[in-house]
Amino acid sequence: MNRSHRFLRRWISLTAATVAVITLAGCHTDMWHQPKFKAQSENPFFPDGKTDRPLVANTMPVGYLRDNEAYYTGKVANKPVAQLPMPVTRELLQRGQERYNVFCQPCHGRVGDGQGMIAQRGLALRRPPATFHTDRLRGMPVGYFYDVITNGFGVMYSYASRIPPEDRWAIAAYVRVLQLSQYARTSELTPEDLRKLQESMNATSSTESKP
Repeated sequence: MNRSHRFLRRWISLTAATVAVITLAGCHTDMWHQPKFKAQSENPFFPDGKTDRPLVANTMPVGYLRDNEAYYTGKVANKPVAQLPMPVTRELLQRGQERYNVFCQPCHGRVGDGQGMIAQRGLALRRPPATFHTDRLRGMPVGYFYDVITNGFGVMYSYASRIPPEDRWAIAAYVRVLQLSQYARTSELTPEDLRKLQESMNATSSTESKP
């Protein structure tokens, strides 16, 4: 074994011994027995005596930011909005019809006349379920219906926990459909709609005139 080889072995041994000493010195029981307070335990450090700390003011969980006032409240400056905050599509109305029949139809009726099955079978209230076919409700902005679904009205409780915002808007849009189904001015119809209406009336008239 030559001199350089012995020197290398000694250097490796010295380095290994140094690393071992440093490692053992760092392995102190304080590493896993640190002073701490467990969750929901008393804590004299804070004025309220609690270890659990409240959320920092204005903390918002991811996905819960409600920065669109019209979309999430149906209002702007505390007034119901007159327009839906999304395009009115066939899919939106079909979704609104499906959700309406699940949540609203039992009281308000299939066509929104307030004659749902619950109303017909003994629901005794000083104020019966509303019909949407009154001048007052026909004149309400669409945001009004969204707000009622969200916060409730009279004995009707809030559906905010059961119906997400997008479905509340879909139902509000479908309420407009129901209102138009029972009360529409011919001046507001397109020529194509007028033609179909006239054909339908003619067919009905022809059927009724047959003996």
